Amino acid sequence: MLEEKQLLKKLTEGSEFGFNALYNLWASRLYGFVYSYLKSDSAAKDIVQETFVRVWTNRAGINPDASFKSYLFTIAYHLLLKELRRQLNHPQMENYLDLKNESASSEDIEAQYDFELFLKALEVAKKKLPLKQREIFVLNKEYSLSVREIALRLSISEQVVRNQLSAALKLLRRELANYSYLFILYVMNL
Repeated sequence: MLEEKQLLKKLTEGSEFGFNALYNLWASRLYGFVYSYLKSDSAAKDIVQETFVRVWTNRAGINPDASFKSYLFTIAYHLLLKELRRQLNHPQMENYLDLKNESASSEDIEAQYDFELFLKALEVAKKKLPLKQREIFVLNKEYSLSVREIALRLSISEQVVRNQLSAALKLLRRELANYSYLFILYVMNL
């Protein structure tokens, strides 16, 4: 079997073989990650499929020397967040939470709301970032753009992008200290 770096190179050249090999290598691990949050087989499968659709669509911009795992899980993470937001805004979610609250312990209730509270705290914390830092952070973490892509888009050097990301992460880590485990998941290189 070819090494992952070689498969990525083939993928960037449009190779369906490279894509399929990477899919076979990562799909089950990605599914496990997503399923652990959603507890829904169909939703997890949808996110895995959409993640790989995006990989294929953006194949030409993938850097074979960068961590594919990071790239892949970042895309899936953002799709997961989108799905969780959709679920939280679903009209039946309120009824479900009411029912769960009637039978749940205080620890269960706290766990249900942790993620929602984290997302709200993250939005507040992002507003404390200087405008350029916030823009770079959002492009990297929410739109999954690489440092190189951000540098090209904003006409700045890659080092400036790295410095701004580092400063943003430092401030956000401090602001989100109460949600450190969720913040780590949000920004980690899986």
